[in-house]
Amino acid sequence: MRERVVAARVARLGTMTNDGRPHLVPCCFVLAAETIYTAVDSKPKTTLALRRLANIEANPATTLLVDHYDDDWSALWWVRLDGVARVVTDPPERARALTLLAVKYRQYTRAPPPGDVIAIEVTAWRAWP
Repeated sequence: MRERVVAARVARLGTMTNDGRPHLVPCCFVLAAETIYTAVDSKPKTTLALRRLANIEANPATTLLVDHYDDDWSALWWVRLDGVARVVTDPPERARALTLLAVKYRQYTRAPPPGDVIAIEVTAWRAWP
């Protein structure tokens, strides 16, 4: 499971809105031990104050889904990491997270994410198959 998650280039981050609706967005991420980091980057957005940040503030329970589709259905798989999210406020932790993200995504070396960094402490791993 860990190898699949580490190698994946994109995942889907699931949070919950104040009124109980699921909110799912694709994201770039990196796994460091049992912590997932993702950041609000400069891809086209209308604001850096994203819904996912407000959702995490209201309810820190999150899910990150990494999956692979193939027309050969014997090659299908998914890994789901459930956890507790927070916005990183510690400057050294933020710098470390951005460095880890830049190692994985070279685009971040040219344009570091200007927005908040989210840390998710993984509490459960589930996978299929």
